[in-house]
Amino acid sequence: MKKTKKIIFVLPSLVPGGAERVISFVAQNINKQDFDSKLLITGYSKDTSYDVSSINVKYLNTPRVLFSIPYLILYFLKEKPDIVVSSIYHLNAVMGMISTLFKKTKFIGREATILSSRKNEKTKKFFSGSIVHNSLKKIDALVCQSDDMVKDMIKNYQIPKSKVTKINNPISRIPKLKNDTRNDSCKKFITVGRLTEVKGHERLLTILSKLNEPFQYTIIGDGHEEFKKSLFNTAKKLGIENNIKHIPFTKKVDQYIAENDLFLQGSFVEGFPNSLLESCVVGTPVIAFNVPGGTKEIIENGVNGFLVENESMYLKKLKENHNWSPIEVRNSVIEKFSKKKIIKEFEDLFIKILS
Repeated sequence: MKKTKKIIFVLPSLVPGGAERVISFVAQNINKQDFDSKLLITGYSKDTSYDVSSINVKYLNTPRVLFSIPYLILYFLKEKPDIVVSSIYHLNAVMGMISTLFKKTKFIGREATILSSRKNEKTKKFFSGSIVHNSLKKIDALVCQSDDMVKDMIKNYQIPKSKVTKINNPISRIPKLKNDTRNDSCKKFITVGRLTEVKGHERLLTILSKLNEPFQYTIIGDGHEEFKKSLFNTAKKLGIENNIKHIPFTKKVDQYIAENDLFLQGSFVEGFPNSLLESCVVGTPVIAFNVPGGTKEIIENGVNGFLVENESMYLKKLKENHNWSPIEVRNSVIEKFSKKKIIKEFEDLFIKILS
């Protein structure tokens, strides 16, 4: 009888976020005949925003990943996993350090962004530091979500090419397809994403202020209060505050996306934009900037949206009345990023690293 391999998936928390959604999804959907999976969270159970009812979950209840290191070591000593899978840069760095204590365990990190392209200089300095560099090199494999991320890890972090694998994010659920009809009297746009500078909300507001026709723009997402205040002050200065609707958090994201004509992405860099993928699955096309990351791997120009190079091109596309087909928008991504395909890619990586 074939022995199942023990895998522990580790995350800082289960708050709303791409890494949290993807890792908890993969952990619960890999083949249970081949893998015995558990989910280890360094943070608190009260912060859990995802359904993890089908997997054994252990919470360490520590406020920071750094404080959880002794508990992580003790848990691994007790469980003796064959594989440990982590996600998010600072946790991956910690796993790299811990890995030296567990010679029989394979450590896999999954990166969630293009580290060298982060806009915040303080954060960028930390990412480029020797601690992160050296720790990432110690893990056995690194999963990247896009081709650009693969290139970044090899070129800027000197991760051996043999250790790097690209696995896109999966479509975790298929909601109801949007209605094909729309109201031509007022264009309706939506953006889903945390309120931070890197997501480019302010440049989207600038573009929208130049749109000389009725529109409504919905922003779903939360962030630091200071940035949120600055963002809506910008909308007021541009004279479009009455066109903006803000929803901090909702479990009806699919419904809101379906009610809009276009999903707008203003990001300066992306890892692999889950909300953009979710928009295509609903049938709502996307306009996005051609930036480093996985956006270009999702969008097919004229099929499910447009990739543009600058703000003037963005405005031009906003003004166009393109005849989109919701079913064609959905079909452009449904097989390419299917649950079956992506889960198999993870399983193949686990088998490969143990062989």
